[in-house]
Amino acid sequence: MSLSVVSALVRNLIMVPTAVPRSRVAKDAEVMALRHENAVLRSQIARIRYEPADRI
Repeated sequence: MSLSVVSALVRNLIMVPTAVPRSRVAKDAEVMALRHENAVLRSQIARIRYEPADRI
């Protein structure tokens, strides 16, 4: 029982540094990567072909 409590505390202490806010450069890099991924995925989707009746 006490071992599980100790291991939980150690796990939480290890995770604390990951909760520290990242730098602006890291955030900008992640945003750029996600935008590129979004553009690639959008290019893979087939375009919708509307019929004249659909446009009315």
